[in-house]
Amino acid sequence: MANDNAHQKAEDHYYAALDLVSEGEQERALDEYQKSLDADPVFTEAMHGMARTLQDLNRLDEAIAVANRIAELDPDDVLAHTSLSVLYQKKGMIPEAEAEANKARILGWKQQLKKSGP
Repeated sequence: MANDNAHQKAEDHYYAALDLVSEGEQERALDEYQKSLDADPVFTEAMHGMARTLQDLNRLDEAIAVANRIAELDPDDVLAHTSLSVLYQKKGMIPEAEAEANKARILGWKQQLKKSGP
């Protein structure tokens, strides 16, 4: 029950962060994303939002750290690898960007094969 309560609290902060992003309040949104992760440290949706917001603020190193954390928690998360590719590209880290793009592409193919399988 406590775990469900923590996740609900995390979702509440996550949705508050999304509202703040839509209002152009990125810094306040980051606070809400952090509160979401304080409640549920493995809530990858909040991490995705945080990484994107950090990217929009041009805080690329922080965004990369968050996206790497998502990839650690869920190695099959296509969006995490796609985000890393974009972030590395923005930093001029082309080999790393290409490697992450390839990971995302392969994971996407694997997911498509699972869906279209027997």
